[in-house]
Amino acid sequence: MDRMNTTSADRAGPGAGDDEPPLTGAAGEILLVYDRECPACDTYCRLVRVPPSSGRLRLVNAREASAVMEEITKAGLDIDQGLVVKTGGRLYYGSDAIHVLALVGSRSGLFNKLNHYVFRSNTLSHVLYPALRACRNLLLKAMRKTKINNLGIEGNDRF
Repeated sequence: MDRMNTTSADRAGPGAGDDEPPLTGAAGEILLVYDRECPACDTYCRLVRVPPSSGRLRLVNAREASAVMEEITKAGLDIDQGLVVKTGGRLYYGSDAIHVLALVGSRSGLFNKLNHYVFRSNTLSHVLYPALRACRNLLLKAMRKTKINNLGIEGNDRF
């Protein structure tokens, strides 16, 4: 069984499959943590919509200190290699994060319809995400951006 990357405390359960959206967080909040200095990431995150029935989407800049960034780091997730969605007390990373967004996201508007159609499949999300990440890394390298390096890996400051 192909499971989503979540924190070790909650690896299985509702929302872990292809067709069931995860439960929303406290007060229906869904956190989307990403590198705001990446133009591709910023555009994607600002365009994705979540209907009120799924929760309230809150964008979090991974370059700023926050409780959720501490949680991401403690979970050993490298924010430079994937965005994170926190919902229902779980962290979803990289391809699993975009898959979750596709499941809970709005289907109104061209972008959100396309996002749902492409990334609702866990398998397709896992196949496409590495290519999207590689393009992102090349873009940030060309822009001479520094990595966030939330895991504190020595010599890991440039793309």
